[in-house]
Amino acid sequence: MKVLVIIPAYNEELNIKNTVDNLKKVIKKSKYNIDYVVINDGSTDNTLKVCNDNKFNVINLIENLGIGGAVQTGYKYALENNYDIAIQFDGDGQHDENYIEDLIKSIESGNDFVIGSRFIKKLSNFTSTKSRQLGIKIISSIIKFTTKKKIYDTTSGFRAGNRKVIEIFSKYYPQEYPEPESVVVLLLNGLKVDEIPVNMRERKYGHSSIYLHKNIYYMISVCLSIIFTKLERGRL
Repeated sequence: MKVLVIIPAYNEELNIKNTVDNLKKVIKKSKYNIDYVVINDGSTDNTLKVCNDNKFNVINLIENLGIGGAVQTGYKYALENNYDIAIQFDGDGQHDENYIEDLIKSIESGNDFVIGSRFIKKLSNFTSTKSRQLGIKIISSIIKFTTKKKIYDTTSGFRAGNRKVIEIFSKYYPQEYPEPESVVVLLLNGLKVDEIPVNMRERKYGHSSIYLHKNIYYMISVCLSIIFTKLERGRL
């Protein structure tokens, strides 16, 4: 099987080299056929220069599309190049590359889509604010209400999908709240989604795209979006 690691990056000049270098060490040792691609999402810093200087495989978006557009670009690339599995992997260094093979094995076991979860088993000292934890729990409850499936880590961007998922997400991928919405779309369309425990690291440089003062707005907006997706039955 061919596996592609999709690395969306926006203004990650201080993180992207270590992220890709660490990933390449895992790829070199792996029994799987793994490639990667960095999606430079219209960065205004030196992210693209760092990628080019280090001869990384990179797609440069001339405008910032946001995380949804950047990730969908990666899925389109995966489809066009006949990959069997696509793995989303953040460019900020928070995702632990040592769990990539666990994600692949979960897909091999029969899952269509698997989420690397921080919350089904404690593997690290990674913590988030109480308000964000509450928001994740509420979003999880809304997903359970609309799909009958309990998802614990609703905002994890460390995920893997098989060929069916690649085909779906190359055509449609949510733009505003992609992580929870995309899971709902897959569940409503009958795909098998699971979670496995993974380690997450603290970000060394830069800031999360979900700021503290936006947590309440984010939670409410995501919940409404999930409900609308349910009303539309998530059909593609």
